[in-house]
Amino acid sequence: MRVAVTAGNQLGEGALWCEREQALYWTDIHAARLWRYLPNEGATHDWALPERLASFALCEADGWLLLALATRLAFFHPQRNELRDFGPNGIAARGFDDRHDTRANDGACDRQGRFVFGTLHEAAQGPKLAVGGFHRLNADLSLEALPLPHVAIANSVAFSPDGATMYFCDSLQKKILRCDYGDQVGPASVFADLSAQDGEPDGSAVDAEGGLWNAQWGAARVVRYLPDGREDRRIAIPTVQPTRPTFGGPGLRTLFVTSAHDGLNTGTGCEDRHAGDVFACTPGVAGLPEPRFAGDPDAVPVR
Repeated sequence: MRVAVTAGNQLGEGALWCEREQALYWTDIHAARLWRYLPNEGATHDWALPERLASFALCEADGWLLLALATRLAFFHPQRNELRDFGPNGIAARGFDDRHDTRANDGACDRQGRFVFGTLHEAAQGPKLAVGGFHRLNADLSLEALPLPHVAIANSVAFSPDGATMYFCDSLQKKILRCDYGDQVGPASVFADLSAQDGEPDGSAVDAEGGLWNAQWGAARVVRYLPDGREDRRIAIPTVQPTRPTFGGPGLRTLFVTSAHDGLNTGTGCEDRHAGDVFACTPGVAGLPEPRFAGDPDAVPVR
């Protein structure tokens, strides 16, 4: 595993590979910035956003991204630096979970072109509580709550190659769950149990063979699970808080991993000198093209 980008992100997350641009995108959540890396040029660029960017999806509409900002959804065109906010649709006023103390967190586009994301509890004091949930933005821009267990920190949103299985977790529960997925969502069951191990499950990506790659916060590793839930391999990451893997590069054979220095002492004498950087390796298996959100940005008026 090598350092691909010395980013120094506070909370690097949400890594996605855009095949059209041959570019890696990710977010530094707490810095409210979107990042892009062009490996063929060795160039990076970043964009400031009006609030924290939790997760996002590529769009079928060329050049557009769908953003899950902390309290609202928006389309963003990086090359034009154009933001189209969904506006006063009631989401920002009440919060995604009908609460004022949750924000958007991890999300991914499903194989049918819909965006699924979860929320986390931002406790003013005390522990995080399981009051967050999972939501799906459909192509017609309607938003629905999914009938899945409540969570304190939603993570690991990913989909099997055929789109019939959804993976997700509450990081604090240290179990990756799965459910049958389609227009209807089935009951959740345990896919991988990390409760006897160090670290917590964070973001995930699924490869072309159906293996689930999960970044494990606090454990300095990415773990691959077979479709039946058995652990297949571990890859050490040279920082303690990896956050999300994604496949990119030629043939989608490079595994990129974001990370965070949030909560770490990264000043003089800190041993975790790569915290917040982006890493890359060749794991010997290919990924899948990233699904794209099917909704139309032109359905949202320019404000």
